[in-house]
Amino acid sequence: MPQHFLTILDFTPEEAGRLLDRAAAMKAANHRSNLLDGKTCILIFEKASTRTRVSFEVAVRHLGGWPIFMTQNDSQLGRDEPIRDTARVLSRYADCLIVRTFGHDKLEDLAAFGSIPVVNALSDAFHPCQIMADLLTMREHSGRLDGLKLAYIGDGNNIAHSLINAAARFPIKVAIASPQGYQPDPAVVAKAREQGADVAVVTDPAEAAAGANYLYTDVWASMGQEAEHAARVKIFAGYQINDALLAKAAPGAKVLHCLPAHRGEEITDAVMEGPASIVWDEAENRLHVQKAILEWIFTQGQ
Repeated sequence: MPQHFLTILDFTPEEAGRLLDRAAAMKAANHRSNLLDGKTCILIFEKASTRTRVSFEVAVRHLGGWPIFMTQNDSQLGRDEPIRDTARVLSRYADCLIVRTFGHDKLEDLAAFGSIPVVNALSDAFHPCQIMADLLTMREHSGRLDGLKLAYIGDGNNIAHSLINAAARFPIKVAIASPQGYQPDPAVVAKAREQGADVAVVTDPAEAAAGANYLYTDVWASMGQEAEHAARVKIFAGYQINDALLAKAAPGAKVLHCLPAHRGEEITDAVMEGPASIVWDEAENRLHVQKAILEWIFTQGQ
């Protein structure tokens, strides 16, 4: 059976820790290999991307493979052809699917009906590759993960869900501050807590930020929610990472953002450009983590 990576919960805690170790080693060595020599990875992106597309294409090439990039205009994914048919056909052409899409069920169908690994490059429900890169960045700056508190301020979206899952695989505390009606899926929270996650969901950003080692945010209106932007700006007005909120965090706290950022909305320009910001390290680490994920996928059971 192929090894998929759809959420962080696809790792055991031991695998999750080893993957960060491997990503760190790859980064230190500027790692290249021929692991994917002769293999093709198809990148199907229904959502536009800068970091995800470039980091995955480079990761595949660094491992000796060949990436093929397809937009929603280049494929039948989600159009007239059933996803199960797309999965079966592409499985006969390629060695891996890296998919950035809307509904998470599409990824699950591609995994269920295909015979090659499927990697979640983003869905509306989860963004696991991003969060693994965030964890690597936190470990680099703190020298550890054990006992760290991360406060996420904003929409209870795919980033929030994957942070919650991360708390079930790593020894971190996660506090999510979102307005009522925009909080994370209770089922995601419950499942992670059942697996040991230390997660708090609150409405007050100051409460979440208190004593946090890391503050994290994302845009208030994600791709596909553009029509809600004006309404969301009003609802999330008090959920901005700024100097005042940063002052409530632990001394020396750092700030994360998955990018792109809407400066002046969910985060101020002063914080983005200030000494607490580690967003550029975070963005770089997408490449290293994704190389480690691809290596993990292609070496399981071998």
